[in-house]
Amino acid sequence: MGDFLTELWAFMKERKKFWLLPIIVMLVLLGSLIVLTQGSAVAPFIYTLF
Repeated sequence: MGDFLTELWAFMKERKKFWLLPIIVMLVLLGSLIVLTQGSAVAPFIYTLF
C-alpha cells in the first residue's frame, strides 16, 4: 500500500495534478463511511443523506 501511495504522490507531483488529491480523499472518506456503517443501527440514517 505504501508503494502505491508513493507512486501516486510522485505522479501528482510530476504532472502537476494536485487537484486529484481532494477527489481521492473524499472517495476514501465516503467509502470508509459506507463500510463502517454497513452493519450498524446508524446505516439507515446515513443512507438518507445520499
